[in-house]
Amino acid sequence: MDTATLLRELEPTVEANLNRHLGVAQEWMPHEYVPWAEGRNFALLDGDPWSVEQSTLSPIARTALEVNLLTEDNLPSYHREVERAFGRESAWGEWVNRWTAEEGRHAFCIRDYLLVTRGVDPDELERARMQTMEAGFDSGEKALLNVCAYVSFQELATRVSHRNTGRVTQDPVAERLLTRVAKDENLHMVFYRNIVEAALQLAPGPTMRAITDEVVGFQMPGSVIPGFARKAVQMARAGIYDLRIHHDDIVMPLVRQWGLLDLEGLDEEGERAREELVGAIAALDEQATRFVEQREAAAAKRAARQG
Repeated sequence: MDTATLLRELEPTVEANLNRHLGVAQEWMPHEYVPWAEGRNFALLDGDPWSVEQSTLSPIARTALEVNLLTEDNLPSYHREVERAFGRESAWGEWVNRWTAEEGRHAFCIRDYLLVTRGVDPDELERARMQTMEAGFDSGEKALLNVCAYVSFQELATRVSHRNTGRVTQDPVAERLLTRVAKDENLHMVFYRNIVEAALQLAPGPTMRAITDEVVGFQMPGSVIPGFARKAVQMARAGIYDLRIHHDDIVMPLVRQWGLLDLEGLDEEGERAREELVGAIAALDEQATRFVEQREAAAAKRAARQG
């Protein structure tokens, strides 16, 4: 099917899932999650400039919050990419606008929390925001099915990252806020997951190809953040988001939900894509096992030195 046909054939599923989403999504007010009483002026308004001892967050918690926030900051780029793929018409366009509106509150409530509590250096945060948004996010003109597959994995990955970051902060206020943001991400994942499920019925071979391509080439949308590779390694070592989590909590739940390993009706290209997918999952599992073993060995060495 060409893109126009796919958009038309999937539109009833999009409309049904948009209505489902509107029925289950709960209204929430971001300002209610920010401890405003802890705030005070910065230097320009005769207050105190930021210094690291003002933050109650650990270094890894600061890093993770910065990465999560800067990822959310790039929403204009994501909106552009999703609107390009889905269009502005019908239920597709309604979803794009609703999704964007819900995503928009994530960045400013996390930023408000960090500024009020002086959790991170606000000057460095703003410079990184500028660099991240100037870099933007470019999907490379992905086809409709690839976009749907990618955002299914990405929304689930973001949900997990927010939840695990909340726990690492050891701050009940931050954990409550990030848990609430993660609930939005989960509902978004369900929407996209259901679209892919319908696409597998309409065009099983091309959809399998798209899913495989996105698993093999998956990158978090925050990869354009300054210093992302180094920060991602730090977050992986802390168990916030690592290869084992990516395999066990992101890739495999969707593979099982979509029934990819038992899917019938695949054409020759679809079967090749499934074989590639199985190989990619096995390779990811091996990489995850090695990473965890190396992390545990390094932790044991540190403990022995300290002992």
